[in-house]
Amino acid sequence: MKENLSGCSVEESMRVLGGRWRLLLVSYLLDGPKRFNDLRRDVPGISQRMLTLDLRALEEAGLITRTVHPTSPVKVEYALSADGERLRPVVDVMKEFGLWLKARDEQV
Repeated sequence: MKENLSGCSVEESMRVLGGRWRLLLVSYLLDGPKRFNDLRRDVPGISQRMLTLDLRALEEAGLITRTVHPTSPVKVEYALSADGERLRPVVDVMKEFGLWLKARDEQV
């Protein structure tokens, strides 16, 4: 991940959550653990490579956990960590703002 240049807390948040998909992935994981292909179905516009990179970045930031179950075939689940759960109010505000934007655009 890139370095925080300004020292600003907003920049630090955007460094971890920035990009098109990361906060969206977090929002789907708020419902509970999901497998890789479940997330691909939830976010059909994301490529396999980008999903892998974003999941790794969120795991590196300590916001999600990756659990490998020793089954055949191997089952891998992603879930929010305790730190990731702190993003619930952020996702709620983003959802509310998105609904407001959609309603505003419909009025125009």
